[in-house]
Amino acid sequence: MIKNFKWLMLLSLVIAVGCSDDDDNNGQQAQEPVTPGSADFSRYVALGNSLTAGTSDNALFRSSQENSFPAILAQQFALAGGGEFRIPFVNDNVGGLLLNGSMIQGPRLYFNGTGPAAVPGTPTTEVMETLTGPFNNMGIPGAKSYHLLHPGYGNVANVASGAANPYFVRFASSPTTTVVGDAVAQNPTFFTLWIGANDVLAYATTGGSGVNQTGNMSPETYGPNDLSDPTVFASVYSTIVDALTANGAKGAVGNIPYVTSIPYFTTVPHNPIPLDATSAAALNAGFATYNGGLQLALSNGLISEEEANRRTISFSAGTSNAVVMVDSYLTNLAGLGLPSYRQATAEDLIILPASSFIGTLVNGNPNQINGVSVPLADNWVLSKDEIQEVKTAVDSYNAAIQTIAASKGLAYFDANALLNQLYESGIPYESYILKSEYVFGGAFSLDGIHPTSRGYALIANKFIEKINETYGSTLPPVKLTSYPILRPAVIN
Repeated sequence: MIKNFKWLMLLSLVIAVGCSDDDDNNGQQAQEPVTPGSADFSRYVALGNSLTAGTSDNALFRSSQENSFPAILAQQFALAGGGEFRIPFVNDNVGGLLLNGSMIQGPRLYFNGTGPAAVPGTPTTEVMETLTGPFNNMGIPGAKSYHLLHPGYGNVANVASGAANPYFVRFASSPTTTVVGDAVAQNPTFFTLWIGANDVLAYATTGGSGVNQTGNMSPETYGPNDLSDPTVFASVYSTIVDALTANGAKGAVGNIPYVTSIPYFTTVPHNPIPLDATSAAALNAGFATYNGGLQLALSNGLISEEEANRRTISFSAGTSNAVVMVDSYLTNLAGLGLPSYRQATAEDLIILPASSFIGTLVNGNPNQINGVSVPLADNWVLSKDEIQEVKTAVDSYNAAIQTIAASKGLAYFDANALLNQLYESGIPYESYILKSEYVFGGAFSLDGIHPTSRGYALIANKFIEKINETYGSTLPPVKLTSYPILRPAVIN
């Protein structure tokens, strides 16, 4: 069979560098006087999820909070009358959380020379040690759209059940308040709202193992990995914006990127398995009974020829054999004793954590190899059908965001277009090109989902661009190279 098989994903360790005259003004401080236009930046509040809080390298830590896009925006707003911007800081640059002394969120990642690893040290931020607000950055890691309206989302008694968020527990004004309620209580004159990514992301990062709740209008019944109904999302989003603008506040909103543009889903190839001729022949012999059963199903009209071909498992000598996966969208042939297996194609997305799982042995058995002789379970792969479900939901959410933003005259930042550009061609700035490759494309951190500080600076600049267009302000962009890409294990 296959002896000592171990697949190691190769990571590019070179930053793409290229000169361009078209740097989209990134890094160039404006020379004209800085004015707010028709906006009032004196009381700025930011609402959202981990992307607003500043999560990077799989954790929220002090340095990442200091370089969140709202913190960068507040720095520029201060040039045009912006006021104090308070952040609910965690205690350290290790990251992670403690609840009654027990770790409930782990430390951040750093690059140890060969790959990502957890930084040394133990989190020191205790959820029970609450902070006195109010705070201007109200980004809540893990929050979905409807969580911002949920009473008790900051109640520590609800953390264990998942009905409360430990990050919001730390700075909620009371156990019964809502995120939006605490934001509105500050009477903001300007806000940013970037929410909705988690309404699809949890479903996607778990390989579609949650439930597509389209048609279910009761978000209180949703599980943590479920895909939110588009009508629910639109209603919730409209309610949030109505509350934020009720006293005349202006603001800027961002839409939701496709998961197909972030490294968590684009790094691991669908066909990473190297085989010699002997191993390939042994695997083909092992799947011969399954393949024969497919032909029986075809001859009895249970599946089409196209499906039979798609499900047939075949290996060959070489370095580019596709992984074998479970696909629940295939015709159920359990009556014939056949499981729903097929090999992945370029239309499927293998999630980033699978890089350390594919090729491992089951209970040390050299004949039982994950992703090869033992198919990958659904949670390791976002299949093409699940990708379409996510895309359909994102398109609906984004249509609602754009419509609501237009109805209120808000600045609208197309984050989906930005991340697609990072993925497809990169974005030139100064003498570099910022790209989405894992790890050193520069835009995304080691978790493959959240930006680096430089990525957040780019996002801040794009928000600034849209704010200036909408309100006639003259806010300057920030210099991207002032913000780091990789952080060492220890940050002073």
